[in-house]
Amino acid sequence: MIEPRAPKWRRRLSLLLAAVALPAVGVGVLTASPAAAAPTDIRLNEVVTTGSVNDSIELYNKGTATIDLSGWILKDDNDSNKYKIASGTSLAPGGFKAFDVHGSFGLGSADSARLYLADGTTLVDSFSWSSHSNPSWSRCADGTGDWTQAATLTLGAANNCGSGGGGSTTPVAWPGGSTVATADAANVFGTDLSGLYQEGGVMWGAQNSGKLWRLVPNGSGGWTPDTANGWGSGKALRFPGGTGTPDDEGVTLTGAGSAGGVYVSSERNADASSTSRLSVLRYDVSGTGSTLTATREWNLTPDLPATGANLGLEGITWVPDSYLTGAGFKDAATGAAYDPSRYAAHTGGVFFVGVEGSGTVYGYVLLEAGGFTKVATLSSGMAGVMELQWEPQANRLWVVCDDTCSGQHRTFQVNTAGSFAVTAVHNRPAGMPNINNEGFTLAGADECVGGSKPVYWSDDSNTGGHALRKGSINC
Repeated sequence: MIEPRAPKWRRRLSLLLAAVALPAVGVGVLTASPAAAAPTDIRLNEVVTTGSVNDSIELYNKGTATIDLSGWILKDDNDSNKYKIASGTSLAPGGFKAFDVHGSFGLGSADSARLYLADGTTLVDSFSWSSHSNPSWSRCADGTGDWTQAATLTLGAANNCGSGGGGSTTPVAWPGGSTVATADAANVFGTDLSGLYQEGGVMWGAQNSGKLWRLVPNGSGGWTPDTANGWGSGKALRFPGGTGTPDDEGVTLTGAGSAGGVYVSSERNADASSTSRLSVLRYDVSGTGSTLTATREWNLTPDLPATGANLGLEGITWVPDSYLTGAGFKDAATGAAYDPSRYAAHTGGVFFVGVEGSGTVYGYVLLEAGGFTKVATLSSGMAGVMELQWEPQANRLWVVCDDTCSGQHRTFQVNTAGSFAVTAVHNRPAGMPNINNEGFTLAGADECVGGSKPVYWSDDSNTGGHALRKGSINC
């Protein structure tokens, strides 16, 4: 029999509550057809609201062609306030151009900057905030990254994103819509639904009671259990050899997709619940049986600091070697640039796992033969880690906390020193209650419509009878 999980308050006695600040940021993006793609290369890149130079907005051309900005319009949050860019103004590829708009309108402590085509109605990009620049609201990296409070004003030049390329740890608003809706029927999953991973038209869900779900679209924007091949009630998970019940918390796939196996992170064997067993397990999900026995276990317990049996591995995600080598990732095991050829067969990437009790994230090369090497250790800066997700569209690592940290989300990228560093700290969407979200996943680039794509959360507590919720994020 599986021992019931301890209540959340008892599981978290060792955790500190994270403080939350309130600045707000939002970005809107024009989605253009291929024939009209050039305007989307012009991005708001820096905003200055106060100081020695105030009421200024910088644009950046992230594309490969010069773009004519004649007649384009800048606005604040009031549609009546307009600054028209002079005729003959253009912006070369990689170029920066700042506009002093104070003669047309002022930028307040809680305001917006919006860029429109010359027709005055087609929105190209926007940015909103709820505190003055200090001294600069800047995008890191230029034109493509998250907005942050940069330490230096750099109008007309590349943004100063800090040593090593890290961003601010000042929380800002969710970078997408504020609306959140339920995405499942009532009381389908019950409590303990944790990790999520969307694979196109399938969503994988890990439930702490040793169960894996295969979900399919329900026809109304949400998800429902797949009724084919024995998945209707989820499938029970077992350790290699068919014994024990993994307390599985996270789920991920490699570049091979589910055909290459589904990987889960587990913090203990629920049949011996007082003992940590910090493992990554791989499952073949191609069969029709009701039980899945792991084809491989990587037991990381001897290599990690001791933690409470119910405060172990929560999140897991896989980052491809191609990103790591291209970004200059430094291998902590060798002290040199990460070189995949140093390792035997290893799935073509690095698995990152998050520890609930310490808020630490570790990167591991997991060898097909069963060995492993730790190649990274990073602090999330939060009281606990509940979920990890790699977003290939934006090349960023999401590190997610639940109600322990008021639903905070942090993004990380490899910096100039070769280490993963925080690029932004986001508060939960305004429409999301402070609930026990232990799972988070993002739709792929193919679902980007109107500059936005879906994201989903799983609530371990099944609040209001619903375990899945849906929101949106800017593409």
